[in-house]
Amino acid sequence: MMERLYNPVFVKELKLRFRSFKSFSGLIFYLAVLTIFIAGFLLITTGFTGKGFFRPDTSFMMFAVLTIIQMALVLFITPSLTAGAISSEREKQTLNILLTTTQSSMQIIVGKLLSSLAFLVLMLVAGLPLYSLVFLFGGVSPSQIASIFSFYLLTVVAIGSIGVMFSTITKRTIVAMIATYGSIIFLGGITAFFFFITLAFSQMGVATGSTQSFMAYFWASINPGALILTLIEPEMGRGLAELSGIKLPVWVTYLIFYSIIIVLCLTLAIKKLRANMKSNR
Repeated sequence: MMERLYNPVFVKELKLRFRSFKSFSGLIFYLAVLTIFIAGFLLITTGFTGKGFFRPDTSFMMFAVLTIIQMALVLFITPSLTAGAISSEREKQTLNILLTTTQSSMQIIVGKLLSSLAFLVLMLVAGLPLYSLVFLFGGVSPSQIASIFSFYLLTVVAIGSIGVMFSTITKRTIVAMIATYGSIIFLGGITAFFFFITLAFSQMGVATGSTQSFMAYFWASINPGALILTLIEPEMGRGLAELSGIKLPVWVTYLIFYSIIIVLCLTLAIKKLRANMKSNR
C-alpha cells in the first residue's frame, strides 16, 4: 500500500524546491509584505503613537484587508511555481528521460503539482501567526478563518492545476505562465466585469429578470475575490444567493466549479503528457 502511495517525482521535486534560495526568498518576501501591512495598519490606527484603543470593528477591517491581500499574493505567486512544471523539463531536454522511467503520467503530473502546492501551503501556514493578531482584539471567529483558509487551498489547487495543464500542452514556460496569468485575470477580473454588466442589464430590464439574475450570481460565485468577500461578510453571500433563484450559497457553486476545473485540467495534462512526446518523434 505504501509503495503505491510513494511518489519519487514528488519527493525529488519537494527536496529541490525547499532547498533552493529562490523558495526561501519568496517566503521571506511573502511574510514581509504581510508584516509591513499589519505594522502600517496598527501605526495608522493608533496615530503613530503605539498607544490607543483598538476596537473589534477595526480589527475586523484589518482582517478583511489582510485576507484580500493574501489572496492576491497567492494568485500572483502560484503561476510562477506551477507553469514551468513540465515545460521546464522540456526546455532542459530532460522530459524524455523522465518519461522513460517507471513512473506513470499521473504520478509525474500529480508529483509536480503537489510539490508546488506544498510550498504554497507552507506560505499560508507561515502567515497564520500574523493572522492570530486579530484574536487579540476580537471581531473575528476561528471558524471564519478556517473557512477562508479552506477556500484558499481549493483556489491554490485549481490555479496550480491550470498552470500544470498549460505547462504540459505548451512547449515554452513563458507561454504557459502568460496563459495561466490570463486565466487568473479572467477568473478574477473579467468575471467581475461580467457580473456588473449583467446586474446592470437585469436592473434595466433589458432581458428576462430571472435569467439575468442567475447569470449575475454565477459570475460572482466563480470569482475568488467575491467568494472571499462573502466569507468575510456573510450578509453579502446571502444577498447573492437570492439572485440565483434557488438560494444556492456562493461557496457551494464555487466548490463545484473549481473542483470541475481541477479534474478537467489534471485529466488533460495526464493525457497530453506522453502524447506530446510521441508527436515530437
